[in-house]
Amino acid sequence: MKLSNQSLIKTAFNKIFSPWYSIPLIDRWLLGQIIPPMIFAISAFTVISLSVGVMFDLIRKIVEYGLPILKALQTLIFSLPSFLVLSFPMAVLLATLLSYGKLSANSELLALRSLGITTSRIISPAIAVSIFMTGLTFYFNDNLVPASNKLAESTLRSGIGSSFNQGKSKNNIIFSRKGSRIDPNNNPTKINTFLTHIFYASRFENNIMQEVTVLDFSRVNIKQTLTASSAIFDKENSSWVFTDGNIVSTNSIGQTTSINFKQYIYPFTEGPLDLAKVPKDASDMSLKEALEAERIYKKIGNLKEIRKIQVRIQEKFTLPCACLVFGLIGSILGSQSRLRSSKSQGFGLSVILILVYYVMSFIFSSFGVKGLLPPIIAAWFPVVISISGGFYFLRKNSI
Repeated sequence: MKLSNQSLIKTAFNKIFSPWYSIPLIDRWLLGQIIPPMIFAISAFTVISLSVGVMFDLIRKIVEYGLPILKALQTLIFSLPSFLVLSFPMAVLLATLLSYGKLSANSELLALRSLGITTSRIISPAIAVSIFMTGLTFYFNDNLVPASNKLAESTLRSGIGSSFNQGKSKNNIIFSRKGSRIDPNNNPTKINTFLTHIFYASRFENNIMQEVTVLDFSRVNIKQTLTASSAIFDKENSSWVFTDGNIVSTNSIGQTTSINFKQYIYPFTEGPLDLAKVPKDASDMSLKEALEAERIYKKIGNLKEIRKIQVRIQEKFTLPCACLVFGLIGSILGSQSRLRSSKSQGFGLSVILILVYYVMSFIFSSFGVKGLLPPIIAAWFPVVISISGGFYFLRKNSI
């Protein structure tokens, strides 16, 4: 019976680890060199970035605002995915530099080359890990980060209490609408590009627009200004319900009429409500939400926001690709240099490479937002340049 149990355990063990043992021995050996420093690097970069980005601010809120420690810990945990996304590419770079630098310093890579194994074959496990980390980073960034950021914000607000506003809120919502104008005979003009409405609200909170002003230019020779203390959207009737305000109309000869109201129903698009619900930061959006935000900005014709969100959509893909960039560069530099296994040396070189790459990404991203470059070129140019440089050094090192 005892022997039978041991054989069952052995059989189960082989089934679990059979995919691992199906990998060639050289790849398993190289992966064993890469994974431990990667775990170290993810931990190090995450702790550093989390401490600087969140932890110190939470400690200040605990002391100054009386934030409960449990709420602070929950906020810290919910903030973790956003910092892991930043740590993954940097961890790949440091891990490949350390692992291949150690192998190079111990002449183990030289021994592999003497057996006829090419540099591209040697770094292939690092590329495979980089591709896996690219997919993992994309999943975190598109699925976990937006939801966890919202949970972190709501947890922090509930812990602070009255010091922070509850629920979704946004300031200074400006929605413009273009279309045709109505002439005095109630016939629409043929030109469909007139600015017909400007909808402004000083604040949006709990699905209520506050301190609302609507400028109506939809009728020829008549300008109408509607102001109200608040407004809500009635989806059933596709109209806005304004409360406590007045309407001032001015015709072409300067005659003015003014009407006060307690409640006024105004047929208008849902666009201002959609715009108000767009998250302030693209990092709080999933790819689907970012594409929806692009549609809304195109609808209102906000060119600056259109360019900005188009760049951010492309960065949803380029940010994970940094893992591939850093994995390629780190493995090549580590394999061709005499970098010792010192973590301090590897960390220092990683910081320099990370700084250069992200400064370049920031500059080209700004060019895209400003309209100096198309969004796709602005977002992908640093990735293409870095990967091209990596393949250049790989080819040079293989000669």
